[in-house]
Amino acid sequence: MFANYHTHTYRCGHATGSEREYVEKALQAGIRILGFSDHTPYDFYDSEPRNRPIRMKPEELPGYAASIRSLAEEYRDRIEIHLGVEAEYYPKYFPRLLEMLRENGVEYMILGQHFLDNEIRGWPTGRPFLRRSLLEKYVNQTLDALETGLFTYFAHPDIIRFMGTHRFYDHQMRRLCQGAKRAGVPLEINLLGIREGRNYPNERFWKIAAEIGNEVILGSDAHEPRHLLNGRDEETALELIGRLGLKRIETVKLRKI
Repeated sequence: MFANYHTHTYRCGHATGSEREYVEKALQAGIRILGFSDHTPYDFYDSEPRNRPIRMKPEELPGYAASIRSLAEEYRDRIEIHLGVEAEYYPKYFPRLLEMLRENGVEYMILGQHFLDNEIRGWPTGRPFLRRSLLEKYVNQTLDALETGLFTYFAHPDIIRFMGTHRFYDHQMRRLCQGAKRAGVPLEINLLGIREGRNYPNERFWKIAAEIGNEVILGSDAHEPRHLLNGRDEETALELIGRLGLKRIETVKLRKI
């Protein structure tokens, strides 16, 4: 991988290792562009707790930003480092999120929609379900996110675990892929899904993306520094790309928040 824009830190509560360790492993892997995109804080201002334990706390964001900027300066002659977040699109709370990110100079967001509606009262996208309305909601919510023009790419778009008919799944995923293409947003083949044997990458989804002609990019989704040394996972993803004739890109233009 020439570039990886999907890297987490210990602040999300389910990743390990220091930022410096990720940078050093990226150098070992031959990565030339490293983007940190830890799970963004969210201010659920009308709920308790106001932030959930699956993501960094709002008060941690300044330290996160300062750490990544410091490393970017220190390693500037060896690797290009960028400051980002992985964010869900929760329309009610999104304006406040943008304020926080802009105040701290965050450069980019990738979309990782882990919940429908939001995580306070919504449905986890990785949980199996049969209801067609939930699949349609996933597509509508993520397309609304892409239409903001603020997301650099769409991480693991195939995370959704719809257990209903293939015909309805194909129809909705075609809508998603067409919308992403219209918005000019690449789709990520997620190496964590390969690494852990998850329900994604979903080959059925990627056949549709190949048909629509979406651009695709690999994302390590690293939760430990060693995950950046992911040659075997990368080979599996590249085999999928080659077999289906997907349009791979190695780098993206960061969309300003």
